[in-house]
Amino acid sequence: MGSMFEEEEYFIPPLSGYAYTFPNPREASDEGLLAYGGDLSSSRLLTAYRKGIFPWYSAGDPILWWSPNPRLLLYPEQFYLRKSFRRVLRSGKFQVTFDRAFSEVIGYCAHVPREGQEHTWIVSEIQEAYIRLHEEGFGHSVEVYLEGRLVGGLYGLAMGKVFFGESMFSLVADASKVAFKALSDVLGAKGYDFIDCQMPTDHMVGLGAREVSRDSYLDQLDLALQKPSDLGVWHNFSWEYSDG
Repeated sequence: MGSMFEEEEYFIPPLSGYAYTFPNPREASDEGLLAYGGDLSSSRLLTAYRKGIFPWYSAGDPILWWSPNPRLLLYPEQFYLRKSFRRVLRSGKFQVTFDRAFSEVIGYCAHVPREGQEHTWIVSEIQEAYIRLHEEGFGHSVEVYLEGRLVGGLYGLAMGKVFFGESMFSLVADASKVAFKALSDVLGAKGYDFIDCQMPTDHMVGLGAREVSRDSYLDQLDLALQKPSDLGVWHNFSWEYSDG
């Protein structure tokens, strides 16, 4: 797979090119549960995301497909920088890479304990499916290193000019925020419309993400998906914090 952002951009086939269909998310309850069952094939997952739907379930349950209302979006230009976080970024102690350790990042996201969460939703089948999407050029990761050790990161999918964020982790303070800031800066420079953060959390709202109605999200998603996709690995991405 060629490196992204070198010369070419690629258009992702429209929904009609896929064999899978889902219920209309505009008609779902606010909770957002739309369907259950099916599989995690690449075609089904890409179809789901293009319709504003994502899988979320626990081990032992059927695959559950969601499109909640409201939706949480981060527009890159609206990333909120607290003074304390600016100092962290200025220190230069963290190093950031892209698509260098996708499997490790999703593994950490699955296994690093989270406050108030006893079990992970990133089950082995989820990990296998998103690693496959990474190999196909849709799945991407941001890695954060401290003194050569992987200490934070995030992963998600990219199509059109939207990034669908899935999960992040930190082994030290601020590492996942650094990953998110790096992603936001790079995507903003590349003309991405927004990062889909899925469901509201205080952490993401504190970084500048905001709620929009599901209908508004789906309208924005339709427009973003009409733009060319950058399909491939992100090894050419680079980021260093600048106050400018």
